[in-house]
Amino acid sequence: MENIKIVENGVEARVEIEQFLLKGFTHDEIYLLAHDKRRSEDLTDSLGVDEIGLAQQGIFNSIGNVFRSRGDELRSKLASLGLSDAEAERHEAEMDKGRVVLVASKFV
Repeated sequence: MENIKIVENGVEARVEIEQFLLKGFTHDEIYLLAHDKRRSEDLTDSLGVDEIGLAQQGIFNSIGNVFRSRGDELRSKLASLGLSDAEAERHEAEMDKGRVVLVASKFV
């Protein structure tokens, strides 16, 4: 998927979000994920992008995430945005290193 960016921090995330907006995506079509749940929530709120929720995942995956490890939850969320299992695994590994993943998707 070409509309994925891996960044180190909120400053870099803001730059990439601006690039996605210039490409025609809206804030509601840009998703941010980080391995640390609080960091993910803080950045999502401060940068004005959307969370991956019930509308993107469906009810069963959303409920299932309550019982999953954080890594499994992140891979599930990435898959709900159209990433293959291998792509989701690779990007979740980047989050393990403290990086932030941005995904812009119109088809969700």
